[in-house]
Amino acid sequence: YRDRFFLATKTNERTYEGARAQIKRSLERLGVDYVDLIQLHNLTDEEGWQIAFSRDGALRAAFEARARGQVRFIGVTGHGLQAPAMHVRSLERFRFDSVLAPLNYPLMQNPAYAADFQALASLCARRGAALQTIKAITLGPWGDKERTHATWYEPLREQEDIDLAVHWVLGHPGVFLNTVGDVTLLPKVLDAAARFREPPSDEAMQELVRRRSMAPLFV
Repeated sequence: YRDRFFLATKTNERTYEGARAQIKRSLERLGVDYVDLIQLHNLTDEEGWQIAFSRDGALRAAFEARARGQVRFIGVTGHGLQAPAMHVRSLERFRFDSVLAPLNYPLMQNPAYAADFQALASLCARRGAALQTIKAITLGPWGDKERTHATWYEPLREQEDIDLAVHWVLGHPGVFLNTVGDVTLLPKVLDAAARFREPPSDEAMQELVRRRSMAPLFV
C-alpha cells in the first residue's frame, strides 16, 4: 500500500550525524526505501536552531537524504508560543516544504501569538510552503486529572464540540488540519472535517470556551 499513502516522519536530532543515523533507522523500521516528508521536530529553541542550521547540523542530513532519494520533502515542526516566529526565521533561512504549528481558538486569543501565526501564514502562502496545524481539539492541560485519552493534552470529546473546533480551524484559508493522536477521537475529527461548510462565529466559539472551561495549552 506504499503508493497510497503520504508517509511522514520526524527527527529530533540537531546534529548531522545524529539526524543521518535517525533517518536511516526510521527507513529501516518503517520498511520503506523513502519517506515523503522528513521534519526537523520542535525546532524552536535558539541553541538547537543554531546547531541544526550549521554545517554539521540536522538540516544537512535531511538535504542529503533528499538528494539520495530517501526523502521527497523537508519540513520543520514546533510546539509552544514561539513556534510561528521561529518558523518564519527557518523559512527565511531555508526553503522548507512544510511547517507545523498549533492552531486553536483559545490560543489565538493571545495577540502576540495570533500576529506571529498570521505572519507565518502569509510567508507560507508566498513561498508555497504547506502550513500544517495541530492541537485543534485541545480542551486544556491535563493538570491533575486522570488521563483518559492518548493525547498529552486534555481533548474535547463530544461531537458537537469537536465540530466547532475543527470547523473553526478549517475556516482559515491555506491551512491543513492534522489528525488527532487518539484512535477513539479520530473518527469524530474526520466526521467533523467531512461536514465542514463554513467556520463558526466568534460568539459560538466563545460559548464553547465558556461551556467547556477551555484553557490555553501554552502560556
